[in-house]
Parts: sequence; C-alpha cells; structure tokens
Amino acid sequence: MILHLNHLDFCRYGVREPDRNPESIRQEAKLSQQIELGWEKQTVFQTATDTRIFPDGSMTVLSVSMDGEKFASFYFDQPVCIVPGVYFYLAPMRRELAGAVLCMDEPLRVVDAESRLGCGHVQSNMRVSGIYTLFYHEKEKGFFFAGEAHPALELTYVDQGVMHSVTDGQELILEQGDMVLYGANQWHMQYADMDMAPRYVTLSFEVQDGDLNSLLNRKLRPSQTCVTLIQQMIREQERMDAYSVDMIASQLTQLLLQLLRQQEPTSKLKASNSLNSENEIICRAQQYICAHIREKLTVPHVAKMVDVSPSYMTALFHKNLQISPGEYIRRIKIQESKQMIREGNMNFTEIAEVLHYSTVHHFSRQFKDKVGLTPTEYAKSVR
Repeated sequence: MILHLNHLDFCRYGVREPDRNPESIRQEAKLSQQIELGWEKQTVFQTATDTRIFPDGSMTVLSVSMDGEKFASFYFDQPVCIVPGVYFYLAPMRRELAGAVLCMDEPLRVVDAESRLGCGHVQSNMRVSGIYTLFYHEKEKGFFFAGEAHPALELTYVDQGVMHSVTDGQELILEQGDMVLYGANQWHMQYADMDMAPRYVTLSFEVQDGDLNSLLNRKLRPSQTCVTLIQQMIREQERMDAYSVDMIASQLTQLLLQLLRQQEPTSKLKASNSLNSENEIICRAQQYICAHIREKLTVPHVAKMVDVSPSYMTALFHKNLQISPGEYIRRIKIQESKQMIREGNMNFTEIAEVLHYSTVHHFSRQFKDKVGLTPTEYAKSVR
C-alpha cells in the first residue's frame, strides 16, 4: 500500500524538506536534473550524497529501499531529502505525463534503467474476474454425478452430509464443513453413499492473476470466516439486484485469499487458540443440529450437548454466522422438509409432526417464508 509521507515512516530514508523554490536549490547544488517518469518502466537510482527531490504537482509515488529489494512506497506530494546509499524510483499514479527535479552534489548511480516495478496505483495480487455458476444442491440419497471437465475453476463446499469427490484418480471423502477446489480443465466426479443425501454448494469461476495451485484437489477445512462468506454469497444470489454479482465476486475473492492464508505455515495471521475453540463449538453445534433435526430441538438443549451456556452459544452464532441458533435450527428444518417432500413418503401433516412443528399451518407459513413457495407449490416444482 502507498504510505503517507510523514517524518515517522520516512525517517530511515531521509527527511521531508521545507517548501522551497526548486530553482534556488538548483543554484546551490552542484548537480541537478529534470526527469520524466515512466508508466511501464521505471529507473532505479542509488544516492551517493544527500539528494533532494521535488515533485512537479502530478500524482506521483516515491518508492525507497535500503537494500534494493524491498521498497516502501510513499505518496510524493512534498519535497524530500534522501540520505546517501538509498535506492529509489519514481512512478506516476496515472497514465499522464509526470516528472520530478533532482538536486545533489554527486551523480546518482543508475541501478536499473528499465525495471518493471509497477506504477504508483495500488494493484491487487488476485481477483475473481468471472463467475459462471453458483448452485446450492440438495441431492437424493445415493446420487451419482458421472463427471465433467471445463475451463473454469470449480469450488465445492459440503454444507450437510458426506460425499465422495474423485479427481484424476484420487478420491476424497468430503464431510460437513469440507471443501475442494478443482482446477481449470480438471476432470472430476462426485457421488454419495446409498444412505446419504448430501447438500452442498458449487461455484464455477475464473481468476485474474493469483496462484491457486496450493489449494487444488485437496480436502480443505475452511475457517468459520470462509463459511460465513459462502453463506453471504448464497444470500446475495437469492437477493440478486444490480450489485449482487459484484458482491459475490468480492466475497469469493475474500474466500480464496483466506484459504491461501491458511496454507501459510508460518503466517502470523493464523487463528488464535481461542478462535479455533469458537469454530469448534459452532461446528459441533451445527453437526448436532443436522444429525438430530427430526427431534425436538431447543437452544438450551443444543448448548448443553456441546458443553456451553445458551447465551455463549448464541453470542458465537451471532458473531460468526450473523444469525441466532434458533434461526439456524429453523433453516435446517426447512431444508430437511424439502428433502422429505422430494422423497414423497409423507404428507405435509406427517412432515410437520416429524419435524416437531406445532401445527401443519405453522409449518406451511415457515416454509413459504423461507422458500418463497408453499409446500404444495414446491412439491409440484420438483415432481
């Protein structure tokens, strides 16, 4: 990022100069030169003596380094005096003419006359450049997908249940909360055991720049932050206004960056033990709710089963999922009811009773509120 040119951050490299007329400084210095700044190529210099640099009023960045390898970049909006031995280059922030005046007592050493170090504007290392599909799958027991390969990257996240992923002869067993990323043109197939009806999310997309090879064809265990981003993408898709595609692309970019950070063994940004503990509590609560969704569930009962207080579990759900445990239970009940409707073995009254709704009318109201269709309309749409 570009830093503000203040005394504290710049003191290693020199000092800010008082505003003075460059012409008077030129007359005092033994050498002076006017340089033009390149957009595509920059010239790297090293100072031999104190070197004063004056901006010309254009939007410019001054990048400085003590070793010629790691540069710090400053918004160059006032004169500076750089001490001897410092490496530096100047670059415009926009595609327009820019320049600077340099004054010194001994010539600068040209380290690299055609370096492509990047211009002054902030550039991202990776971003999602296209999203093709975003689906939430609710599969029947023992589903089988014969496989495909396509130019897009594809991400699969298992929301409930267990499924098998086969890529290039390697099989992964993905449980609730697991994720896998398939590479471009990488053949993959998915299936479930005969007693398992998994629910999972798939996204196909493209990225610009960025190296995702460390994530490909591996069973990944995303953090709760990543899971929350997936949930936000699903909600954006349901909303789908003029900004939803951009929001989903932004959230997917964040998700991929979070996954890449998780792969860095020495990263200082790894979750603390307390955060890992929070994620474990939420995961255990989610797994218990999904496994016992046909039982009468209350927040105090679920909290007791994961050995925390109801208030603490509620706080964790709000902090990490932006919903209450009670709302999470209601959403999973609706998902389970959709599966039961597709199976066609029970009528709506029986489904409401199995899922412990007070009445079939209560079940129908909640179903319409969450799905946007009545149970009858949904049943017709899937048959």
